[in-house]
Amino acid sequence: MIDEEGYRLNVGIILCNQDNDLLWARRIGQDAWQFPQGGIQQNESPYNALLRELHEEIGLTPNDVEVLGSTKDWLRYDLPKHLIRHGSKPLCIGQKQIWYLLRLTSDESNIMLNKSHKPEFDEWQWVSYWHPLTEVVLFKRDVYQAALNELAQLISVNQ
Repeated sequence: MIDEEGYRLNVGIILCNQDNDLLWARRIGQDAWQFPQGGIQQNESPYNALLRELHEEIGLTPNDVEVLGSTKDWLRYDLPKHLIRHGSKPLCIGQKQIWYLLRLTSDESNIMLNKSHKPEFDEWQWVSYWHPLTEVVLFKRDVYQAALNELAQLISVNQ
């Protein structure tokens, strides 16, 4: 779904383990690492999109995680001009996201990147809480910073 301003509605997933390390995933065929995220479908709530994307992208179900919280407001980023598909209607100029912080409560062996018919990731690892800010693609960095800052208090991470 793309809103009237041209932003695709989306959820972001920050999954932590018992040590408060975060799941960091590599996009298939690229040297690009990111948190799982995905679009919200027509008539789907952000929470229901979270559950669907959690299963599609990393193979987990609600029984595998505890939802610790979410960002209070939408966080937005603009796509770089070379990534905007000017021929598509409606035109998407960026993403508008609600970010969720989850804790893995089951065994990490339940994480499977090939649950969907078109997997997005080919590798994952646990990283320290602030590590993604040094690696995420530049145009997403401010949103990652805002989400991590807001959600850090839920798991007592040092700023």
